[in-house]
Amino acid sequence: MSALRIALLGAESTGKSALARALHETLPSLTGLRVARVDEYLREWCEREGRTPRADEQRAIIEEQERRADALAASHELLIADTTALMPAIYSEYLFADSSLAAWAHQAHRRYHLSLLMGTDLPWVADGMRDGPHAQAPVDRLLRRWLREAGHAFVVVQGQGDSRLQQALDAITPLLAGIQHAQGPARASDGLFSRLMDRQSRLPGSTRWTCELCDDPGCEHALKTAPPAPGGNRPAS
Repeated sequence: MSALRIALLGAESTGKSALARALHETLPSLTGLRVARVDEYLREWCEREGRTPRADEQRAIIEEQERRADALAASHELLIADTTALMPAIYSEYLFADSSLAAWAHQAHRRYHLSLLMGTDLPWVADGMRDGPHAQAPVDRLLRRWLREAGHAFVVVQGQGDSRLQQALDAITPLLAGIQHAQGPARASDGLFSRLMDRQSRLPGSTRWTCELCDDPGCEHALKTAPPAPGGNRPAS
């Protein structure tokens, strides 16, 4: 069967790489699945070249990102992707007003079953390559618009350390449980199914709040609003 692909997306300095590493360390023992992680090729490229790419260099970068993802997905059951073709394509639009990569990037991204969108609540960390904190908000807005308009499934995760990891695990647990159910009880993980049952009990359908911007009832938009009173209207995002 094809690997389940989980994408981590977000503006600069929003914790994508840290969460990708944490998921890659946690999920094998939790699920019993063969788990791979594909790192961000754009960062590797920048560190190797000592600069950010020009507009004409972006296409080769996103193609290499997806080539590496495909290679790992062919030999694993679960792939954690520290960004996908969407991010370089978004930077092309934001930095160079070049939207020519968007259609290709969206098509490549449709192979991912779920995107975890990093919230912008972490402190900014400068590394000599990043554009600066002023770019974080506009890139985040553009990314959210692209995800919504293209209909990509995504869940927003936020918080620091274990809190962010637990939110990510909650988001992908239903997909992982589906894989393990198909593979039979020999591969089932008590920890995984306990998490799923606990998640469902905490989010009963009759009281579940739904955000207009994503499918996560615990996203940052929900945290900024009070839950509706019984029989009342849903709060606006």
